[in-house]
Amino acid sequence: MRVFTKRIKFTVKPAWLNKKIDLRACSKVKQVLRDLRVETVCEQAMCPNIGECFSRSEATFLILGRHCTRMCSFCNIEKNVPSLVDFDEPERVACAVEKFSLRHVVITSVTRDDLKDGGAGIFVETILRIRSKCDDIKIEILVPDFQLSLDALTLVAKAPVDIIAHNLETVPSLYSAVRQGADYARSLSVLRQIKKITPSIKTKSGIMLGLGEKQEEVIRVLQDLRLIGCDFISIGQYLAPSIRHYPVKEYIEPEKFNFYKEQAEQLGFLHVESGAYVRSSYLAGDYLENAVKKN
Repeated sequence: MRVFTKRIKFTVKPAWLNKKIDLRACSKVKQVLRDLRVETVCEQAMCPNIGECFSRSEATFLILGRHCTRMCSFCNIEKNVPSLVDFDEPERVACAVEKFSLRHVVITSVTRDDLKDGGAGIFVETILRIRSKCDDIKIEILVPDFQLSLDALTLVAKAPVDIIAHNLETVPSLYSAVRQGADYARSLSVLRQIKKITPSIKTKSGIMLGLGEKQEEVIRVLQDLRLIGCDFISIGQYLAPSIRHYPVKEYIEPEKFNFYKEQAEQLGFLHVESGAYVRSSYLAGDYLENAVKKN
């Protein structure tokens, strides 16, 4: 296996991280979202692809409020006391999906450890509302770990969706610093259980690079995911939302992203997105399309 020995440290972003965010191109989308009182993770997480996706009328919807019960140091989602569950939210999200005529929609949420089902019921209701308005749409959900509740996992795994994603985010050795409240083995078990409950479902995960991980650790994460039958993987560069968040330790060269893509494909992932600006929901529709071509 090829080994990268060079680890370049940058105090400023390198040339390959020069994407410009033009929010003027997506003002119409933002206005519709505000009118419907619907949140997107694109805005909350300060995604660098927001201008590109919004200009194509693509978005990843964020349900169950704006406040997360976990204290991950990499994430820009607000950490605070969660709001009461809004039971009208699934209908508003479905209306937004219908309004934008989406062909592939991604639904995610903040982590709600305060709820008995972790919010699984609202996920399912949102899925059903979307299906009632847009029967031929592809639906992807990016779920929290639900504290490995079998009841919650069964609810979402048996829902009429096409992809269920759960992000590992980083390598095990960095969990205590980066993903406080999460557990690597538990996250792997989420994806394992979903496949066990519904073997035909496509599963997906995502990791960030540049947090201080080692190459062999990344390869091991890819191997772990394939061992539990994970179908899809996204690999992107971590970009700290602010100086208050976990700092970027390294900017990963494009050639190394290509290397990880090759490794993942050799391991048998049906589709891999690997690059500096890749995020778990970026080009989400391509995963299923390419999986069909391979089969």
